[in-house]
Amino acid sequence: MENYYLKYEEQVKRSNRDRLLLHACCCPCSSHCIEVLADHFDITVFFYNPNIDTEEEYEKRFRELIRFVDEAPFARGTKLVKAPYDPESFHAIAAGRELEPERGSRCYDCYKLRLRKTAEYAMEQGFQCFTTTLSISPYKNAAWLNEIGCSLEQELRSEHPEAPYFLFSDFKKKNGYKRSIELSQEYGLYRQDYCGCIYSKAERERKKQGGA
Repeated sequence: MENYYLKYEEQVKRSNRDRLLLHACCCPCSSHCIEVLADHFDITVFFYNPNIDTEEEYEKRFRELIRFVDEAPFARGTKLVKAPYDPESFHAIAAGRELEPERGSRCYDCYKLRLRKTAEYAMEQGFQCFTTTLSISPYKNAAWLNEIGCSLEQELRSEHPEAPYFLFSDFKKKNGYKRSIELSQEYGLYRQDYCGCIYSKAERERKKQGGA
């Protein structure tokens, strides 16, 4: 199995405060990622999550990012970009797979949708690299995320040699997920118990009610 954290550390050594576009799914997951990246990169957080079930939830998660960046000393100077709420894009890739369990092909294509938007924005805006906070979650497949990121880098560079590189990530390593929980408690962050999509919310409700 690939050691993505080791690959990440090797890239960090070569960084000269490269401009990094960090895709973020929510503030709690972003907290530790920003903490470990801030000393090595010029970070812009990119909030693009068309899988989120309501615009109210979308705005709530982004507001927490604004507050955290303002309050956490190590996050000061981190810039934020909020992409428009675009649920139609998610529903298009989920069509026909609404009843598929979590962590299946629907989730893979959801990761790909969000990372593609991140990679394209990074290239358009002249960033040197891009990555995502998603790998901090023990419920997300880090191998998939890194596979998608590398594929997008290669795809973009086949036409644009100056396209940004993908920063490998497995932010759950070195107790990263535990640290994100500690930071969430320290700053009183809103922590949701589902990924954001209507299907994960339904699965959460079934589990709460003792269903399969």
